Amino acid sequence: MTTTAIINARIYTVDSGFSVFDNGTLVFDEHSIIAVGDATDSVIPAGARVIDGRGRLAVLPGLIDTHSHSSLLKGYSENAQLMDWLPAYQREHQVLTEEDAWHSCMISYLEAIKGGTCTVLDMYRKLHQGAAAASELGMRLNLVPYAADHPTKLFFETLTDNQRLIETYDKTDNGKIRVWLGLEHITYCSADMYREARRMADAYGVSIHTHSSEQAEEVETVKALFGKRPIHMFEDYGILGPGTVIAHCVWLDDEEINTLARTGTGVAHCPASNMKLASGVAPLSRYLDSKIPVGLGSDGGISNNSLSMFECMKLASLLQKVTQLDATVIAARSALELATRQGAQLLGIADQVGSLEPGKQADVITVDLWQPHLLPIATSEGHDPVLWNLVFAGRASDVRDVWVQGRQLVERGRCITVDEETIMEAVHRQTIDLLDRRSRTRAIGMLE
Repeated sequence: MTTTAIINARIYTVDSGFSVFDNGTLVFDEHSIIAVGDATDSVIPAGARVIDGRGRLAVLPGLIDTHSHSSLLKGYSENAQLMDWLPAYQREHQVLTEEDAWHSCMISYLEAIKGGTCTVLDMYRKLHQGAAAASELGMRLNLVPYAADHPTKLFFETLTDNQRLIETYDKTDNGKIRVWLGLEHITYCSADMYREARRMADAYGVSIHTHSSEQAEEVETVKALFGKRPIHMFEDYGILGPGTVIAHCVWLDDEEINTLARTGTGVAHCPASNMKLASGVAPLSRYLDSKIPVGLGSDGGISNNSLSMFECMKLASLLQKVTQLDATVIAARSALELATRQGAQLLGIADQVGSLEPGKQADVITVDLWQPHLLPIATSEGHDPVLWNLVFAGRASDVRDVWVQGRQLVERGRCITVDEETIMEAVHRQTIDLLDRRSRTRAIGMLE
């Protein structure tokens, strides 16, 4: 078993007290984190592999993306509002093959892990291929199939597919693979499907994930169809509660926010995607003030064009500041917590990851601070520019090293578990093939 010691580095543990070590040492192996603390108090085990940060590395918990969608087709469903965007995007799913799914997952997870994201919740299809890709890369993954039963949306997965995925993959790959129940959209799923999902989630001890209230027009459509707002429909269907996570939640009213808080239902906040699709600004500060569990999500390359959690941290903060006209809301610390410890809490894995503490698993990233856009790295007058610059100037490409469960996946910016060039060549060929099939497919409207 390999033991690694990172020394002379600025360590952000993101524990409950947000402990920071200016000149810190982190020691871990493939079982757990052994020690974290100031260099003067640390002992390096004999035989450990030592990485000397030379005062130029930041060490963080692995980042956590609580809502993503794999895809090969960044840049092909563009410049449209959600109600028009979804049918255009879903042409991919109308023709999706096993080969498409594997390549989609592989390229999406490769981008994520190179950017320091150690855990991804992926809402996609044919996710046994996602499990294979994640295992090859070595990352941590929540598999959440798109499921629907509307007669015109049967190209999505079924609850039977979801059940098979749970029985085959949940808690596999040394516990890194988890499976949840996934429901696509309230207009795509029947009342019986929601109730059966609740029954299955309880029977298997897994969580539920879906989308809601991403755009104002969507909420008005749901009200016209059902006579109630979406969150109240979900409560009627019985899917709310601890462990259930709803993506977006941009257009919730006061009663819906209170319902989430009362039931312990969580929110995956996707600031970059919400901006790009002109959805609006979710009331993140209110969710946090109401003690609603919240994590950050990229929403995948299809609606974001980037899987960078550094961008998500920055935008989550800036959107709240500019819409509330309050420069003090969602400080850098809060943004980093959302992308690490609070994301782990949302996904139910905070006992394992999300912070750098002895006994937890070693999902660890290093960030190279020695570059123009991240200087200065000197503290003065009680100020810590490093944390603020990581959140507001940091880039996915600044990530140098990545470990998941103490196994190194990225070294000096390159993934070492797969051949990146071979993967990208294969992805390029598969994308061209997918685009050819997609071009001959008619989009099916949301309400058809």
